[in-house]
Amino acid sequence: MAKRKHDSASHRLQFRVRLTQTEIDAIKDNASLARLLEKKKLNVDKALARLRYEQDLEQLQIELVKLHRAVREQGRRIAIVFEGRDTAGKSSAIRRFVANLNPRSARIVALPNPTDVEKGQWFFQRYVAHLPNPGEIVFFDRSWYNRAVVEPVNGFCTEEQYRIFMEQVPEFEHMLYEDNLELLKLWFAVSPEVQAERFESRRTDPLKQWKLSPLDDKAEELWDRYTRYIDAMFRMTHTSFSPWMIVNANDQKRARLETIRHVLWQLDYDGKDTTGGVRAPDPERVAPYDPHAANRG
Repeated sequence: MAKRKHDSASHRLQFRVRLTQTEIDAIKDNASLARLLEKKKLNVDKALARLRYEQDLEQLQIELVKLHRAVREQGRRIAIVFEGRDTAGKSSAIRRFVANLNPRSARIVALPNPTDVEKGQWFFQRYVAHLPNPGEIVFFDRSWYNRAVVEPVNGFCTEEQYRIFMEQVPEFEHMLYEDNLELLKLWFAVSPEVQAERFESRRTDPLKQWKLSPLDDKAEELWDRYTRYIDAMFRMTHTSFSPWMIVNANDQKRARLETIRHVLWQLDYDGKDTTGGVRAPDPERVAPYDPHAANRG
């Protein structure tokens, strides 16, 4: 395992820092790496931080593979809901979760706008069709909680539809709980300043412009309106059987690591390495919803 980690880290260094293999082989410790990076006129602190991030991520992804194997062998059903403000990093976090998992039993669900037929169905029906089968983990990149925040803020549902949803969602999730489906709910929170910076990056970076949507232009303008609906969602849908975890996503790399740690910490599986990377997440990064705490975005 140590050899594999060394090879993997070397590959990342070679790709990102463009070191030769001879230079990589000469790295014995952080001090020798720091000297080499200084020689290359690179930011040592940033390079070391990136290396530590990659090493931590790899360790956690190995644990995710163990979890996935247990889910398949035991026929468990796990659904993880990723919600949050625009630009909060939900999709990028999901990509780190699934990077080394078998896509046949680790699915990402990111539904498009409902069809006319789906608009006439029971609201939860289109989501029920995508819930995990035995042996599967499903990652919802946005979920039924669209109706709790995005739809009412932007006028995509009526007040009556919103009211009915808010009454039904705790009952719906309790039925999932009683049927032994393991549901985790994550809310990725960002500050208005960080959101503004990320929107600007999307507008100016041609490789990120595909991420922009018509709703993004309104997100900053409607920040307070979003906040009111987010607060109402937490108050009415944070339950003992289906609690919300709030992820401080201003630092995306730390948010990814601590979110994976939370999921691994919450779910049992054989071979869990509780002496290494699997531990309770940093409470400054991931914590249960607290109605008495300051709004976290």
